[in-house]
Amino acid sequence: MTVSTAIARLNAADPDFARHLDHLLSWESVSDDAVNQRVLDIIKAVRERGDAALVEFTQRFDGVDAKSIDDLILGRERLELALTRITDTQRAALEKAAERVRIYHERQKQDSWQYTEADGTVLGQKVTPLDRAGLYVPGGKASYPSSVLMNAIPAKVAGVTEVVMVVPTPRGEVNELVLAAACIAGVDRVFTVGGAQAVAALAYGTESVPQVDKIVGPGNIYVATAKRHVFGQVGIDMIAGPSEILVVCDGQTDPDWIAMDLFSQAEHDEDAQAILVSPDAEFLDRVAASIDKLLPTMERAEIIEKSVNGRGALILVRDMQQAIDVANRIAPEHLELSVADPQAWLPQIRHAGAIFMGRHTSEALGDYCAGPNHVLPTSGTARFSSPLGVYDFQKRSSIIFCSEQGASELGHTASVLARGESLTAHARSAEYRILTQEKGN
Repeated sequence: MTVSTAIARLNAADPDFARHLDHLLSWESVSDDAVNQRVLDIIKAVRERGDAALVEFTQRFDGVDAKSIDDLILGRERLELALTRITDTQRAALEKAAERVRIYHERQKQDSWQYTEADGTVLGQKVTPLDRAGLYVPGGKASYPSSVLMNAIPAKVAGVTEVVMVVPTPRGEVNELVLAAACIAGVDRVFTVGGAQAVAALAYGTESVPQVDKIVGPGNIYVATAKRHVFGQVGIDMIAGPSEILVVCDGQTDPDWIAMDLFSQAEHDEDAQAILVSPDAEFLDRVAASIDKLLPTMERAEIIEKSVNGRGALILVRDMQQAIDVANRIAPEHLELSVADPQAWLPQIRHAGAIFMGRHTSEALGDYCAGPNHVLPTSGTARFSSPLGVYDFQKRSSIIFCSEQGASELGHTASVLARGESLTAHARSAEYRILTQEKGN
């Protein structure tokens, strides 16, 4: 097998740099009409025929010889069995990662709060976990036990009563690591269904699959399209684009390290994006040489090659300040600050899903076991979105208690504003509660 790279080289001093960068970053997760219609048909079938539709679609799309929905349900004992089927080393790694993820997310928990004003009015916020969350996990060989930990543990830390996992088992292929991760993370129920039909089942419920309040987890174009369609019926985490990494380097890190960091995202799929930004032109040349040297050694070389050639780039900038400016323009999912003093530049980073500080902090550590969540905003959405966390599995209710005096005083203000909006019933509702002596003033 012959692989070679022709990674794009951009220069921020080029008058057309902005246009070239925008072209490089452009990516649309648009379903074509055929995919969209197929997903709508699947959702309709699941809503109308429930379990029977799930069994039929699982037979057709996954090649699973399921006679009834009972064949697609895994009990807690099956998850516990998976723990005994993986190696001791794998179990120890899962448990360590799970513990670190749990400790980090415990710090995100929000508590209810109240305060009392001088007249006795009480205002506050009640924080309540969701009743039930649905977790979609890709199945087969390309499955990710780390995603199980990252999605299920924050839900459990938040206090979600029940976490329901759906995971396809194409041709009956079960991934024991995924089931073991589900056991460790505290997943309550597992259904071996996937695709748009699994999303529909979670959103609307069937005779066996319980309806959830929110669906999280990655999937293919059919899963993403289905999540779009059921949003509003349930909450969703996000519509994720391809994986991204942006490395900002001062030119002093081992170029082999940087090349492999770029590969770590490029190997996900052909649409993944890996970009290096540096003020050192010679260093960019050295990294390009490392890419060519190391690529033939990679198991997923063909995928990396297509990703790097299609969406990768080495960007030369004037100085480190311009490198930070470019990083904020891109708003990457993963940002590595591979520089001498990353803490000095941190205050200037405004848009990034996760920030990896220093030469020794590879993005891969964040994917598995550092502790922060690896479910991150992609495609520039870090400008307004945050990593998945405990807060995504909690909802907030406002608390308003007015004392007699407080209702009377606020009634005047509400009356003026309501009548200004020509909402008379609003105004009179507030005015009824104005104390008699105040009405006469």
